[in-house]
Amino acid sequence: MQAKAPENLVGLTPIILFMSLIIGSGIITQDFSSMPILVAFMISAGYALFLNNKAAPLSLPEKVDIFCQGGGDKTIILLAVIFLLAGAFYAVTIDIGARDATVNWALNYVPTTYLLPGLFVISCFVAFAMGTSMGTITAITPVGIGFAESLNLPTALTVSIVVGGAMFGDNLSFISDTTIAATRTQGVQLKDKFKANLIIVLPAALITAICLLCVEIDGSSVVTTSDYDLWLILPYLLIIVCALLGMNVLSVLGVGIVSACVIGMSKGLFTFSTMFLSIQKGLEWMQNMAVIALLIGGIVALMKAYGGIQWLVTNTTKSISTKKGAEFGVATLVSALDIATANNTIAIVSTGPIVQDLAKRFSLDPRRTASLLDIFSCGFQGLIPYGGQILAAASLAGISPLSLSFYAWYPMLIIVFGCLAIITGLPKFKNKVESDFSENHQ
Repeated sequence: MQAKAPENLVGLTPIILFMSLIIGSGIITQDFSSMPILVAFMISAGYALFLNNKAAPLSLPEKVDIFCQGGGDKTIILLAVIFLLAGAFYAVTIDIGARDATVNWALNYVPTTYLLPGLFVISCFVAFAMGTSMGTITAITPVGIGFAESLNLPTALTVSIVVGGAMFGDNLSFISDTTIAATRTQGVQLKDKFKANLIIVLPAALITAICLLCVEIDGSSVVTTSDYDLWLILPYLLIIVCALLGMNVLSVLGVGIVSACVIGMSKGLFTFSTMFLSIQKGLEWMQNMAVIALLIGGIVALMKAYGGIQWLVTNTTKSISTKKGAEFGVATLVSALDIATANNTIAIVSTGPIVQDLAKRFSLDPRRTASLLDIFSCGFQGLIPYGGQILAAASLAGISPLSLSFYAWYPMLIIVFGCLAIITGLPKFKNKVESDFSENHQ
């Protein structure tokens, strides 16, 4: 078993290199899509493989093994499969006209002023029911793209609305992996963490909806045709129903793909050969994303092996001396780890034991620490252009991930309200916390 590497700032440089490549090329060329994401990750992965920690050097074969183990992590493989299924669902629903039918239905029955807030609310609702931001993004992003085309709005704006709603629902859902990770590591009940979260993030959601109401829409550009087929909307409705029934994201996407294929065949929109070609086309759209997921897993594993993650943890918590400082330390630590690993669940699981120790030392309410862990990790996950959520949405929309970060209003706001919650000490809990720690750690 590999010994724990001494902490080392150099271990974090692969992700710093990646960000420098993307942002630097965008500034130089005035086009943030000029540096392909996959190429930037390949360069960063190559750099990570030739990097080392002088205090605990690794041979190249050892580094390759660590990289492959990280890329083969079950969370990473699941993410890659979700990307591929999302592409298939997107392609099939476009080819049968499901996206256009859904958009036209909305344009006919929802007042134009409320279309964007409505898209945000629907995304929130689906993510809360599904318990996954990725599933919501893959399901609802096509509708957001359709809105952009019909309303003559920037695609980055409407797709960012979906991402924001997805992060809201994922943050609050009882079945979200981030919620489960936060409550298990802090030993609190789901309902207590939900109450704390809701009080903090609801104002951010309301402000986001109000801002979306203020977005100017050119009424003359709105397509108000009633030419749509309700049957074509069924794949999206089935996805929502399956989410409400608590099915996991793979099953939900599977139901969506099968239902779209059945409808396409029954209406003569597909033959067997064109149906499979449509699925293949969608898989090809997301192949790069699947590879990127594997590269991210490998790079993060190497950063851990070089002591970069440990350096980040140590330097984030070493100067804490007050209760409020401890809560800011919780927020800073989980945010920094999310930025470094591009995975909010991994960030929560990695910081959970450290945060629990801080909570004991400074008498922090574990309901608040669980809430802060989830809020800040989800906030930054909805902002970083190399996170799975923004990468998936940008890939489906065919736009730069950075353009989505600029419109990520809700993730920005929950970070702001998370900081305000720390400063004000709200929400306060008078009753003693009901611990699930012993139950969850048996």
